[in-house]
Parts: sequence; structure tokens; C-alpha cells
Amino acid sequence: MHSYDYLLILAFLVLLLAPAPWLGRFYYRVMEGERTWLSPLLGPVERACYRISGVDPKTEQSWQQYAWALLAFNLAGFVVLFAILMLQGVLPLNPQQLPGMEWSLAFNTTMSFVANTNWQAYSGEASLSYLSQMVGLTVQNFVSAATGLAVLVALCRGISRRSSQSLGNFWADMTRATLYGLLPISIVLAVFLVWQGVPQNFGHYIDALTLQGADQSLPMGPAASQISIKQLGTNGGGFFGVNSAHPFENPTAWSNLFELVSILLIPAALVFTFGHYVKDMRQSRAILGCMLALLLIGGAVSLWAEYQPNPALNIAGVEQTAPLEGKETRFGTTGTVLWSVATTAASNGSVNGMHDSLNPLTGMVALVNMMVGEVIFGGVGVGLNGMLLNVLIAVFLAGLMIGRTPEYLGKKLQAQEVRLLVATLLVMPVGVLVLGAIAASLPGPAGAVSNPGPHGFSQLLYAYTSATANNGSAFGGFSANTVFHNLMLSLAIFIGRFGYILPVLALAGSLAMKKAAPQGQNSFPTHGLLFVTLLTVTILLVGGLTFLPTLALGPIAEHLSLGF
Repeated sequence: MHSYDYLLILAFLVLLLAPAPWLGRFYYRVMEGERTWLSPLLGPVERACYRISGVDPKTEQSWQQYAWALLAFNLAGFVVLFAILMLQGVLPLNPQQLPGMEWSLAFNTTMSFVANTNWQAYSGEASLSYLSQMVGLTVQNFVSAATGLAVLVALCRGISRRSSQSLGNFWADMTRATLYGLLPISIVLAVFLVWQGVPQNFGHYIDALTLQGADQSLPMGPAASQISIKQLGTNGGGFFGVNSAHPFENPTAWSNLFELVSILLIPAALVFTFGHYVKDMRQSRAILGCMLALLLIGGAVSLWAEYQPNPALNIAGVEQTAPLEGKETRFGTTGTVLWSVATTAASNGSVNGMHDSLNPLTGMVALVNMMVGEVIFGGVGVGLNGMLLNVLIAVFLAGLMIGRTPEYLGKKLQAQEVRLLVATLLVMPVGVLVLGAIAASLPGPAGAVSNPGPHGFSQLLYAYTSATANNGSAFGGFSANTVFHNLMLSLAIFIGRFGYILPVLALAGSLAMKKAAPQGQNSFPTHGLLFVTLLTVTILLVGGLTFLPTLALGPIAEHLSLGF
């Protein structure tokens, strides 16, 4: 590694962590309807939205009402997006005259974007019109991220409120999350990306002649607006097929750095939002410490692995260097590795290199980041939801070890809460192990794998892990666009999204109704180094015990076969 590699890592961490406390407080005030510096500008727009939709933001909902509103909103979004994709051939803003999508691919794409996954079994510039990209996918990038933020706020209220039957109003939370939380910062980033060279137009594709004398078609379109929210909303779906490795999506070193930071910016800020809800910023610092520890451990392992020469390419008398195959050569090995770790630590899924070409250990880190439920920052809202579930599990285990009824911030965890926690623990195993095993055992679906042996198994394992974790990145080399995989991966995406959201809302409702006992000297502290260690070990053990056998068959076996 060179000095600029260390500067890149330092710049990434500083730009990520420095604004997080301020932004976290901003989100708290926004979601609680308090006045902010944007209120004079956006307040009239917010009130107009309520008048048009007939919503009273002061009318609060029980967790069941909140859940029904969320499901109804997502179902409506699914129907609209599916119709747009199927009918895009007869809809406007289609200068390339692209036909409608095949039904199973349209179903998969719709489920993917509604669930904030953005798994893509297609190439955007060759498959989607400008209308589909802009009105269909970009809108879902906003509202799917806002849904996750709304669920997090509901859980924060459930933990912080006392003897309450309500969790807020879903429609108000959605409006505020979109209008104040996502739209302004997305506009700023989009303008920055246009300045860096990302297209934002409605023009026809441009025919060009390359230096080699070959004809090439340069895709155009409203790319910058989608790329900004795909990163900030932890969506990840590329406007172009190769995602952020495309020079039109990620043209410069500055765009690469700021897109990279934007992947984790809002999830990091929401950790401090939680601290404002519970009126104890020590809880935020403890959770952030655990997230950073897991991120840095994975990053260190990945960087070490990627800078090792490949023994299979060892030639006598020739000095070996870190292989660059599959890396983004404009940004170097560190730039590609840092992106692969960050994008799988969040439920983002964008890539600036080929994950299929990563060292087996680096690929394993990407898999583990997703297998633990993407709690290392994770997606907007849902990442902290997952981390708080692990916090409650760690508190439960601590209670078992010391022989006391487990409690968190003065609220006791009883049978109802434990059952809901166990339900969330089943989500990743069902989506990854059960659905993945079905796909691997059938000759037809297994034919989608392009490599034999452990690496081929890793391709399939990565696909079903990415879908269930609502990440959306792909290992590469996996032919996912078949009817079987389109539908099976859609099921994994659905389980991974709503298999968490519904138990989380039920848990929030249960906790909101509880009274809080004052914490004394005998209460287990959940803000010190001891608890951070317990939480980190809990996350690794739950994921490790569940998925270690599959990792042994894939990336671990491949690593050992290289002869390091």
C-alpha cells in the first residue's frame, strides 16, 4: 500500500464520522415534527401533502395499524412499478424504443426495488427506458429507504416511550423521511455528480468511434439523480449495467470518494438519532463502536488478502504484485476493496469492481457482512434495526449468564419479546440456507453457476445471501436471469425485507406498552467496553454458528486450495 491508500481510508472515515452527530440530531428533529432550518422552505410542501392525502400527522397508530399502512403503501408501489416495467415499450421517454420486460424479470426487479434491495439481473442501458429508470426505479429508491427509516423511528419510539399504545403515524413518517431526510441531500449530491461528469439528460444514445476504429454507442439518460439516491438510500442499483465501475456513473476520484461516503453516511447518522430518542448518547457511542470494530476488522482482512500475490501465478524470477484483475484500475486495489467492504456492510449493493475476482477471503468478508444481517451500519433504518435486535439478544444472553431478568434501558425482555427476536434470527437461514440449498440441488438452476468447485458454490451462495440481506450486489458469473432464479430470489428478497420489518414493529409495540424501571447499580450497563465486546461477539457467533459450514464449502475451501 502507498501513502495515498492510507489517505483514502482516512478521508473516508473522517467524512463519514464528522457530520454524523449533527445529521443524527437533524433526523431526530425532522421525524418528531420539530422545526428545522428547512422548515420555512419545505414546511408548506409537507402540509400540502397531508391535505392532498387526507392525513392528520397528529393521529398516531398502533403497531398493527402502522404495519398495515406500510404493507398497503408497498403493495401499491409494487403494482405501479410492475406495470411501468411491463408496459415501457408503449410509454414515453423511451428514445431507444426498448420493449417491455419479460414478466419474471419485471417481477424480480419490482420486488427488488420495492424492498430496497436493487438486485439487478439486467443491464440498465440495454433494458430500461428513461421513464422506467426515473419514474419507476428512482422513486422506489426514495420511498423504500424512507420506509426503512420510518420503521427505525417506530422502534426508537417503542424503546423510549412508556405505557404507550402507539408508535407514531406511518404516513407522516414517510413524508418527513422523504421530504426532509432524503430529497435535499440527494439534490446536493446529484449536482456534485453532474459537475464531475455524470450525465443528466434525456438525449438519444451517442454513436462514437473508438481509438481502435470500432463503433460504440454511448448511453445517456438522467443518471446523476438516480445515482445520488441509490447511494444515500443504500439502494445500490446502477443506472448502467456495470454500476459504479462505469465511467459515466463514477467518473473521477472525487466522485468515487463521495459516493463511497454517501453509502454509509445516513446509517451512521441514525445511530445518533437513536441516542436522542432514548436521551442517552452513550448508547449511540457503544453501538457505533461495535459497528466500526466490525467494519475495520473486515476491511483489514480484505486489504491484507487483496495485496497478497496469487500463488497460481507464481513464475520463477518474476516479482509478484497484488493482482489487479477485476479491480477498478482508476482507483487502485484499496479503492475497490474499501468499496466492497462498505457496500456489503450496508444494504447498498453498488460495486466499482468485480466481486467475482476478489481473493476468497475478501469474498468471505463480503459474505459475512451480509450474513450477520447487515448490521454493520446496514441500510437506511433497517441496519440499525438489525443492530438493536442484536443488542436485545446480547442483553438476553447477559441476563442468562448472571441469572437476572434481562432488561434494556429499564424495560424487561419477557417471553413475547424473546419469541419475536427468535423469529428474526430465522430470516437469514431460511433465505440463504433453505432457498439456496433448493437452487443448488436442482440441475437446471444449478446450471446458472459458471465456475466449478468452491468458487462456483460461492457464486450461488453470494446471490441468495445478497437477496435475503436486501443488499443487491452480485458476485458475478452467476446467470440469474432465469424464471426459477427470478422467482426464487424474489422470495428471498421478500423474506429478508418483511421477515424483519413485521417482527420489529411488533417488538416496538410490545416495548412501548411497558413501564420502565429505574436503572440502579445492579443493572447491566449497555454503554461500556464490556457490552461493546459482548455485542460484537454475539453478532459474530450468531452468524458464525449459522453459516460457517457453507463458508467452509465456498470461500474457505477456495482459499485453502490456493496454497497460501
